[in-house]
Amino acid sequence: MRELKILAVVVFFTIITYIGVEPFAHSQMHEHIKPVDYKYSDLKPLNKKGDPKKGAETFMNAGCVGCHGVKSQGIAAPMDAKSASASFGVVPPDLSNAGAIFDEKFLANLIKNPAHALMLEHKFNDKRPFPMTPFMGLGGDLDQEVADIVAYLKSIAPKKLDDKDVFIDACGRCHDVKYDGWKRPSDTEALKKYMGKNPPDLSIIIRAKSKEHLINFIGEPQRVLHGTSMPRVGVTKEKAEQIISYLEKVGDRKKEKRESVTLKIILYFVIFSIFAYLWKASKWRDLH
Repeated sequence: MRELKILAVVVFFTIITYIGVEPFAHSQMHEHIKPVDYKYSDLKPLNKKGDPKKGAETFMNAGCVGCHGVKSQGIAAPMDAKSASASFGVVPPDLSNAGAIFDEKFLANLIKNPAHALMLEHKFNDKRPFPMTPFMGLGGDLDQEVADIVAYLKSIAPKKLDDKDVFIDACGRCHDVKYDGWKRPSDTEALKKYMGKNPPDLSIIIRAKSKEHLINFIGEPQRVLHGTSMPRVGVTKEKAEQIISYLEKVGDRKKEKRESVTLKIILYFVIFSIFAYLWKASKWRDLH
């Protein structure tokens, strides 16, 4: 009985230490921020109902295809990856999946004011314009024209995308994932000059950063790391979860197996402790 009391005391103080000290130490070492809600409240709402057919015409007339390809519609990228990187710093995205991946409010604001939507106004200004030219309209109602373009992009987007496809469109133009054989199309030197540093390979980022950190960083990098050159990605919450899912599949492939082994180990020690106690009791019974 005395041994059980000693064990209970040890367990009690271990729990107190873990619950009371570890979270406190973590709070001192890691700044806690308000979670990103992916509502993009700082951006102007899309207050017009878009027409996909008109949007297709506006998209072409606005010259969007001068930088962007739309493979699903048979529109090839106007430049190869190396030339595009040299011109813009990073390869402009193909827009086939944009309507499914990115929040529509973000898309509308991105079309009108890219640096603001991406939260990169600290980096780009009149002296150093953002590579993507703001859409100033074709002479009609600017908000309506933008809403039409967004409606067009949503109309051509696929209903479902797998996790890797979402990652590639949202993150894969800047980041490598060598563990999955993905190499970014953007030229390394051009990208380094554009970003200020070489964006990291994300193969094991899920082991280095928590899911909470990554969700917040994808949603609003400036809130997590003020002054960073990484743009706000602009994806929906659902697509951010898919990006995390992909990173988990690549960087933590044996997560389920590891967690199942952990439960087995705990069960083993519980059973072992019971048998050890019963054995001790049987051997020491005659000595008490």
